[in-house]
Amino acid sequence: MLLSAPAGPSGPPGPPGPAERVLPLRRPGRWVAGIVVLVLVSQAAHGLITNPFYQWDRFAYWFARPVILDGLLITLQVAAYSAVLGLAGGVLLALGRLSGSPVLRSVSWTYVWLLRSVPLIVVLLFLYNLSALYPTLSIGVPFGPAFVTFDESRLATDMAVAVVGLSLSEAAYAAEIVRAGVLSVDQGQHEAAAALGLPKRYQFARIVFPQALRSIVPSYVNQLIGLLKATSLVFYVSLLDLFGSVQSLGSTYPGDVVPLLLVATVWYVVLTSLVSVVQYYVERHYARGALRTPVPTPLQRARTGLRDLRIRYRKETAR
Repeated sequence: MLLSAPAGPSGPPGPPGPAERVLPLRRPGRWVAGIVVLVLVSQAAHGLITNPFYQWDRFAYWFARPVILDGLLITLQVAAYSAVLGLAGGVLLALGRLSGSPVLRSVSWTYVWLLRSVPLIVVLLFLYNLSALYPTLSIGVPFGPAFVTFDESRLATDMAVAVVGLSLSEAAYAAEIVRAGVLSVDQGQHEAAAALGLPKRYQFARIVFPQALRSIVPSYVNQLIGLLKATSLVFYVSLLDLFGSVQSLGSTYPGDVVPLLLVATVWYVVLTSLVSVVQYYVERHYARGALRTPVPTPLQRARTGLRDLRIRYRKETAR
């Protein structure tokens, strides 16, 4: 911004004076707060690196051991299966809550209310001991003869119990995410689909649901972060996932409990960070129809920052 000399007391305005630079408002409080935060972060990092109690050499030894990687693979499998089944169950529950049938609405609401009220560890332990209540499962005529009978103890493996328990709990939260996404679609879209004379299932599958995905997918990807951390509870149903492997090794090597916990912590941070990166690009993809200018990626921001620095440097050196 350039300022010129003011007009004289009489007569026409005089020639413009030398350009004056407008200085930005100084904010000393912001600088002081930034320095204090940097000092605290530096002290925390220094203590984390230099404290011998963390045993970083043992951390490096355990970080990529086969037993840890096997547990990590089980964690990824449980999370993947539960995410897919939970989303599918959430769609069905959301359709039930939006249905015109009072029975479907009541049953869906009760399921969501109950599964969101009961802690996940209680659901897992209940399923783990379900064979004591129902030793056999059967398929047949309701309240009549059974055609096929299954031994529940053979079906309820540790992996099955973990996936079913997480999926049942995840479906309750996914149902609300899907329902909110469907309700976010403009009412005019519903009316236009109905005016075309399309059947209800085509209205939902071809018009409403694709538009609702813009709200559903980013929110559900965020829900996956909580699901990844919730997989640590499957250790209590005898499934040796990442956390279960760490707990088992900690019992065998009590001197390495802290580095083993750090191994689990770092792997969970890596997994959630990868999901966060996916979430960022998914949100950016589905925001294209709502924003005139797409949100820049971190790489684009870095390029813009470097370009601005070069332009500012050239201006400074040209004076």
